[in-house]
Amino acid sequence: MSELQGRVALVTGASRGIGAATAVELAKLGAHVVLVARTQGGLEATDDAVREVGGTATLLPLDMREGDQLDAIGPSVFERFKRLDILVSNAAVMGRVTPAPHIDMRDWNDAMAVNVNAALRLIRTCAPLLLAAPAGRAVFISSRIVMKPTAYFGIYGATKAAHHHLVQAWAEETRTSSLRVNLVDPGPVNTAIRTTAWPGEDRSAMPKPEDVAPGISALCLPGETRHGEMIRVSPLPSWEESGSFLEKRTKKLL
Repeated sequence: MSELQGRVALVTGASRGIGAATAVELAKLGAHVVLVARTQGGLEATDDAVREVGGTATLLPLDMREGDQLDAIGPSVFERFKRLDILVSNAAVMGRVTPAPHIDMRDWNDAMAVNVNAALRLIRTCAPLLLAAPAGRAVFISSRIVMKPTAYFGIYGATKAAHHHLVQAWAEETRTSSLRVNLVDPGPVNTAIRTTAWPGEDRSAMPKPEDVAPGISALCLPGETRHGEMIRVSPLPSWEESGSFLEKRTKKLL
């Protein structure tokens, strides 16, 4: 398939996990992917995977905490490609899992920098190009925790909630444009960020990044019409049907 042939997609957190898997899926669909992450080695591994499926990529080593570098992404992409059609904002940090009164401000500020401030800077720097694209698409990886405040996950939950609200506000502002902006709930996925929260968890039967990447990539297609929604792409039952997967896991911490 080449539904995204000639288009340029920017993917953050692309050195591993959901970001890397989504970049490969977009490359399969014909997009040239700009891979953004802090780890050079991880970016090179994703680049290899993209090439294995016949795709092409540009590597952009960048720390999401570096605001000036983030602000330069839009102008740099325009200078190189003269366009940006797709943004997949995936980079995030969990932050320390701890009671709210014990939250350290350094942990809080770090999560705010990556989960909220970086998203804002990406919106600001990429919006002009995405709005100018014939079928601009922006997809932000979120979490169901924003709908279900959970004990000990104050840092992650609060910052993802702010991220969620910011994206939905932008979606409302662009409703009359051709740009489609959506959030994704990937559900429980076997990733490094999940290991941070539950290091001893049995993840053998949990979906892998490759299981949710096709659903995320589908939201980037020109024919996608949904806008301002939180879309679940997990093969697992929804929280409402399963009695809250996260809540069950959190009870083990109590």
